[in-house]
Amino acid sequence: MTEELELVQMDSESSMKKAITHLETELVKIRAGKANPTMLDGLVADYYGAPTPINQVANITVLDARTISIQPWEKNMLQPIEKAILAGNIGITPQNDGNSIRLFLPPLTEERRKELVKRCNAEGEAAKVSIRNIRRDAIEQVKKLQKDGLSEDAAKGAEAEIQDVTNKYIALVDKHLQAKEKEIMSV
Repeated sequence: MTEELELVQMDSESSMKKAITHLETELVKIRAGKANPTMLDGLVADYYGAPTPINQVANITVLDARTISIQPWEKNMLQPIEKAILAGNIGITPQNDGNSIRLFLPPLTEERRKELVKRCNAEGEAAKVSIRNIRRDAIEQVKKLQKDGLSEDAAKGAEAEIQDVTNKYIALVDKHLQAKEKEIMSV
């Protein structure tokens, strides 16, 4: 029976780690005034009828702190990449010179910085909700095990341990959000 308990606890912690990893990838996509090729992750261009990530049809390089250059491997991919960037709604208008696409990041205004912080907080809240749902599911599994013959003390101990892990991961979410907010608000 304790093996099943350990499995429930390991499962829940693994799922919480995945929630944190997802939060980290989402926070990277939110720009903090510096050019970063990962801002284009998740954007897909139409490559001969197949939606393909931009980084698989072009070289993406950072020229300076505020400029990203996208050099497609085929010239006929300029238009689809440009459309994908506009459709991706990342807040940057692509500049096409016939050979490559350049993205110039405008300096962030105070208002825009606050908007980005709100977006980060929304992502953080989604991660917290996900972690809490994982906790709820794990505790339900422990209660099922208790009905199947697990002692009440063992069940209470497992629930307390699951709660401790949940608290640890929610604190980690807060830590990530504070770091991102500091990064965004620094001029």
